[in-house]
Amino acid sequence: MATVNVLFEADLLARLTSIASSHDGTSSMPDDHTVRGTLTAINAKWLLGGRKVTSNFTCRLDPATHEAHFRESAVESLWGLPPPTLTVQTTSQYGTRVNATRVDKGMGGGGRLEFGKFRKEVKQAVKDAGWQFVFEVV
Repeated sequence: MATVNVLFEADLLARLTSIASSHDGTSSMPDDHTVRGTLTAINAKWLLGGRKVTSNFTCRLDPATHEAHFRESAVESLWGLPPPTLTVQTTSQYGTRVNATRVDKGMGGGGRLEFGKFRKEVKQAVKDAGWQFVFEVV
């Protein structure tokens, strides 16, 4: 019978913090069992306004059950008159899981949002650590 090597909570938190900080993102730990990650995916500014899209996730560990509870969101904020932008977006959904890719290009900037990318990386890290991944839908 194969044995599963279960990582300690501190080791898994360090791995999740590394994932959150990857791709020029930021990470924080609001408490001893939670990691938050934020990535500014699209940023466009010009004289009359701007647009910013961020990808966020929260992963809360439950050491008693070895579960990692994961939530994610994408937030768009606008101010003034945002710059003229060309947007191409593709979306796929399987049950409650949504993956989306959005590419913005314009004279004030742009970027690429890959919604669901953090989920895939966190899920793999949790699985590799021997913990159970729980995707929470809000």
